[in-house]
Amino acid sequence: MNYTLNQLQIFVKVVQTSSITKAAEELNLTQPAVSIQIKNFQAQFEIPLLEIIGKKIYVTDFGKEIAASAEGILEQVYAINYKTMAFKDQLIGRLKVSIVSTGKYVLPYYLSDFLKANPGVEISIDVTNRGKVIESLEQNEVDFSLVSDQLESTQFDFIDILKNELVLVGNTETAAMNPSFDYNTFKHELPLIFRESGSGTRKIMESYLKKQGVSSLKRIELMSNEAVKQAVMAGLGYSIMPLIGIKREIKDGYLAIIPREGLPITTDWKLIWHKEKKPSPVAKAFMNFVLENNERIKQSFFN
Repeated sequence: MNYTLNQLQIFVKVVQTSSITKAAEELNLTQPAVSIQIKNFQAQFEIPLLEIIGKKIYVTDFGKEIAASAEGILEQVYAINYKTMAFKDQLIGRLKVSIVSTGKYVLPYYLSDFLKANPGVEISIDVTNRGKVIESLEQNEVDFSLVSDQLESTQFDFIDILKNELVLVGNTETAAMNPSFDYNTFKHELPLIFRESGSGTRKIMESYLKKQGVSSLKRIELMSNEAVKQAVMAGLGYSIMPLIGIKREIKDGYLAIIPREGLPITTDWKLIWHKEKKPSPVAKAFMNFVLENNERIKQSFFN
């Protein structure tokens, strides 16, 4: 066997995400680079690790055993790194965060200086929808989560870090049509484009439309804000989207805001954690960093 730690890390991430594309995004690699490393890793085993059926990745029983062993190896490597940093009297450990998909436009600005000041800290970020984000906190799988709507449970503490505005958008051509979304005429208009069930943006969008008396809709449902954005730019329909993720497209003229009563909808980005979870030294340090630097970060990057 001649596999590398890099191959182990990539294989574990592919198993966790069941996707080459998602693994590449989370590892900040290109999709071809991930595919090549998986191919080279597989070449060292006579038994298949992964199976691709209908463009979907399935992990074989043998692959699951190899993934479990690989995780153990990587944990040992992390432990060695942590001990090395500890002798240098530096903060060490891993910070696990789950975020809603639009959170990728927010969290990096809160991590950048923190990681520069603490090179012994490693970050694990799971990007998913709101339902799974909350579930990861309840299952004690992460230290923090980042969401952008109201909390329904009292089992979490939080820090309000940033305002989040949601607006109705279309591309420049469809926005000029000024859709009514009236029940009697909506069947003749372009559809509304929604996120999947469990999405915080979807929840906010449905609540707004209900208040406007729009209950019977033609709709398209997509699994990410990026997919929704591309569909709206292509002229497939309209959507209510977080402004933070579409500023450049509005500035460049690919998208246009459609004024409506009750819009924009303003919520708060919240860094949340379970009240009963005892924070690790790394988690406590990050919490303090956010509290001390939130205003500076807002003024520097989100003013």
